[in-house]
This record gives sequence, structure tokens and C-alpha cells, in this order.
Amino acid sequence: MSALEEYRSTFGEEYGYLNWAAYGLLSPAITAEAVADAELLGSPRPASHTLVHDRVPEARELLAEMLDVSADTVTLQPSATYGLMHALYGLSGEVLAASSEFPSITVSLERASAFGRARARWIDFEDDDPHAGFVTPDAVAAALDDDVTALVVSHVDFRTGYRTDLSALREVLGPDRLLIVDAVQSFGVIEADYAAADVIVGHGYKWLRAGRGTGFATFSARARERITPVLSGFGGVDGGLPLDVLPAPSPSANAYTVASPDQLAVARLAMGLTTARDAGVAAIEAALMERTDRLFAIADSYGIAVQTPRAHEQRAGIVNLLPENPAQLAASLANAGVRATARGVSIRVSAHVGTSDDTLAQLDEAIGSAGYEKFISE
Repeated sequence: MSALEEYRSTFGEEYGYLNWAAYGLLSPAITAEAVADAELLGSPRPASHTLVHDRVPEARELLAEMLDVSADTVTLQPSATYGLMHALYGLSGEVLAASSEFPSITVSLERASAFGRARARWIDFEDDDPHAGFVTPDAVAAALDDDVTALVVSHVDFRTGYRTDLSALREVLGPDRLLIVDAVQSFGVIEADYAAADVIVGHGYKWLRAGRGTGFATFSARARERITPVLSGFGGVDGGLPLDVLPAPSPSANAYTVASPDQLAVARLAMGLTTARDAGVAAIEAALMERTDRLFAIADSYGIAVQTPRAHEQRAGIVNLLPENPAQLAASLANAGVRATARGVSIRVSAHVGTSDDTLAQLDEAIGSAGYEKFISE
């Protein structure tokens, strides 16, 4: 059995689940790890606690390896939003972002403006724009001026599934502006030029299948020069617990932390990272493209419009459908036991490597049951 086949075998038989972009079902290995580590923390023996605590440096090293960065730039966070808040609250100047971004970006940037340092500069899209949410290099270039000091962007847009070109964004921004990337919808399943980014945030509860509390963020040397550690807590200092002293924040990326991480969450993250690393992200991406190709084919067979780009290099695991009667289709999917995300005029389906042919067949049948006529054979 190949490493990818072994990875695929861990997904079980969750028929009808096409909602990985919303929540990744915990893998059996991660569930077992959580139980084992919880038992260790229930022991009075310090050695048992140390075994769990050691997952902290392990997770940081794994993240550094998969992101191709130095481990001293990696921080563990309760969520990706915490990492974004550390970055955005400490910036000054105008920060560019799309108004259609996930609220972890838009709300955090708006709140950062209350400090009087960072100011939001929004890329707005027309309501009827079929490319709304596509933060392309051209869209960024059109919005830039000398006041913009940073861009914050999702690597893969949560609504449309559009995957932006990080290298191209880096070129447009030039060497003097920061590139802050939310990789929640891509990390672990898509290879990327993460070196183009100054700050990368992510979370293991979707595609890594590691559950909540498994966030992380990296801060390059250039980012640390520009971002004041406003939210730095006692966990963000060097030299251990700062009793009876008030030390400055650490000069390392550790400054962008508040307190000690949740050890059980970190253990789950470490297991999710190990699983993805061992299977190989390139192999996972290739398999994921095959699954999403099948989603496109099913939509095409019923003549359902798709907002997500078709080029492999411009998408990941999300396929956003734009059916003529979204409410009717959403009801049919729910009745058939197909889990997806219905939002306004769209229905977002998201497959993972382990999504079975039976689940894809359920989707196909549910669309037919909603009254759509199939006129193209897969």
C-alpha cells in the first residue's frame, strides 16, 4: 500500500460528507492520539506530562518543514484568527484586503483600525461580478498606492474556491509591503510558494482533520521588524515565567503569543501534520484535483453553473455551485444526506482525498431528485 493509499484509508465511510471546507472530520489516528494524551495528562507522573508537552516543539518543527521556514518563526495559536489579530493589530499604515474575505480577516482588520495604527483599504466587488472574491494580482495592483503597507489575503477563498498566486502577489506588492496569507483552506492539501509570504496563518480543523484549537502562525524576520507585538502576553517573553520582572517581548516570533498552548490541541495538530507530511502534499493535491474534477463533471452534467475556476492551479478542494434554484437544491441535498454549505445563491461542495465514489453518486442523485435534468453523460 502506498503512503497516499494508506492516508486515504483513514477517512472511513462518511457517506454524503462534502463539507470539508467547513469542518474536517477527525481522523481515527487523531482521535486515538487525543484519547491517549488525555490519559497521560490524567496521570500524576511528571514523565507522562512531559510526553504530551513534547508535542509542542514537534508540531513547530513539522510546521517549519511543511512551510519551508525556520522553526523560530513558527507560533502555535488557538486559531488562525488569533494569528491574524497578532499581525493586524501590530501593523501601521493602510492594509489592503477584499471586502468579501472571511470574517477572520475583515473583522480583525476593522478592529485593528480602532487602535489608530492600521487602516483598512477594501477591494470591493460588484454584487453581480462572477469573479467577486478573486483577489488577483491585477485587482491588487489596481488598488495599490504609496499608503498601502500590507495585503492580507486568503490563499483559497472560502466562498468561490479561487486560489490566488502567492508568487505573483509578491511581485505586485514589491519588497517593501508585507504579504499576510490565510492558508486555512489550502495548507496540508495544496503545495504553495509560502516563501512569498511574510506572515502565514492556518488552522488544522479543516483539511488536516485535527479539530479545533490547532491554529498556527509564522512571522518572518521582515514581519517582526514591521509588526509590533501588541497582544504579546507572558508566554511571549524569553527566560521562562516572568515573576517580579516586566521583560520586553521576545525578539523571536514567540513574541506573538499570549500564553502556553493547549497541549491536547497541539498533539492533535502534530498528528495531523505527520499524516499529511508522510502521505506527501503533492500526492494529496493530485488526488484532491481528481475528486474536484468529478464535482465539476457532475455539475456540468446537469448544466449547473460553477463559480470556481477550472484550472487546477487556481483552485483547491472547494467547488461553488450557482444553481438556478439554490433553496430547492439545498433541500434535496439535505434530504439525501449530502452535507454541503448553502449560502445565498450558492451551494459550496468540498471533497477531500478520501471522498468516496458512493458519496459523489449521492450528490449526483440528489441533484436529479431536485428536478435538474441530466443531459451530459459523465
